[in-house]
Amino acid sequence: MDGSQVSAHSRNQSKKAAASGWIGSALEYYDFFIYATASALVFPQLFFPSTDPNTAIVASLATYGAGYVARPIGAFALGHWGDTHGRKNVLLLCMFLMGFSTMAVGLLPTYGQVGVWAPVLLVMMRLIQGFAVAGEISGASSMILEHAPFGRRGYFASFTLQGVQAGQILAAAVFLPLARFMPTDSFNAWGWRVPFLLSALVIVAGYVIRREVEETPAFAEESAERAVPRAPIPEAFRLSWDDMLRVVCMALMNVIPTVATIFGAAYAVQPAYGIGFAKDVYLWIPVVGNIVAVLVIPYVGALSDRIGRRLPVMVGAVGSGLLSYAYLWAISIGSVPLAFVLSILMWGIVYQGYNAVYPSFYPELFQTRVRVTAMAIAQNVGTAITAALPALFAYIAPPGSTGIPVTIGTFALVVTLISAAAAFTTRETYRIRLADLGHRDATPEAFDGPAGGMAQARV
Repeated sequence: MDGSQVSAHSRNQSKKAAASGWIGSALEYYDFFIYATASALVFPQLFFPSTDPNTAIVASLATYGAGYVARPIGAFALGHWGDTHGRKNVLLLCMFLMGFSTMAVGLLPTYGQVGVWAPVLLVMMRLIQGFAVAGEISGASSMILEHAPFGRRGYFASFTLQGVQAGQILAAAVFLPLARFMPTDSFNAWGWRVPFLLSALVIVAGYVIRREVEETPAFAEESAERAVPRAPIPEAFRLSWDDMLRVVCMALMNVIPTVATIFGAAYAVQPAYGIGFAKDVYLWIPVVGNIVAVLVIPYVGALSDRIGRRLPVMVGAVGSGLLSYAYLWAISIGSVPLAFVLSILMWGIVYQGYNAVYPSFYPELFQTRVRVTAMAIAQNVGTAITAALPALFAYIAPPGSTGIPVTIGTFALVVTLISAAAAFTTRETYRIRLADLGHRDATPEAFDGPAGGMAQARV
């Protein structure tokens, strides 16, 4: 192929990689978040003893956290696979694991049918889900980043997280008509199973889409030069332990989706809290917030290509932490309109300063040979630390307690300040060419402008 053909082929692969990351993440996180929705809405009544509703709420939210506990294990295994067998292969593996485990949840018996085996089996499926999702964001972000043109990595990589938000919209949208139009007894008996069984479509659709994307040129070059590490895990720690620690701290931002979509749902809907939001009404709150997020994300990603990665992350962290107070207060007074507005501000707009940027920021910190491993381990360790938060929130702010918005809001703000501080101490990466990403002596200014673009094209 001549130069123009190569350029056209590269642009085509950039678009295919972005589309694959978007759709694949949407489908996988549809699976992940239908579990999150069900754990707040119906699992306390179906999979745990009904004699103590407070204990059932805590236990159900703890099973949600179990998925995050499995994520570091999945990160070690799937990160290794992505750096030794390629980005495309690890994404297909993640998709199959997620799809089959999610379908299995839809077939599980309830506590009334098999007793204690019901929550045991539920936790096992959640652990597989957590293992599978651990490789999705790091694999998809690395694939898109390594296909993206210089100066637009933030924009292209943001489609990974736009897909995640779309998956959450789809998860809530599937539950909405069921919760709204089905009789409660029917919904609790079998209606909640429908979204899980629909995961069969995820497997088929995801495979068709992802098989069309080529392996990235950066990984192909590593393979051709026999530079693919046999043991990327120890090499990742040797090369980038400090940046991995920074990513762990930044990934604590998972506290915001926990507040918005997990604890917020239990607080608003569960009878024990006495707020009294209807299930179908509450489900619209994260849907609207995520719709706005889908629109905002590519603009924030493109903005980070012009002003850098650190500033949007810091603003998103501190701003969404402050807004968590107001969001929970709106729920506490039973104001649906105010909860909608604050959800849009906190989750749909401000939080996206972090959410839209980290798919480019994190992998840019690491060298190609260990990129998936380093990002997967660090990000998933950070999110695993937040795994216990839904159950912890239910414990420190149980039904009947006072000052719930202040208690949970303060906790969330402290965590987001830690994330902002970690971003502040991280070096800027947005103007460093792909071949030099992860190298400590690379200087962004040396690759700024047209010359940098030409250097990138040769990588």
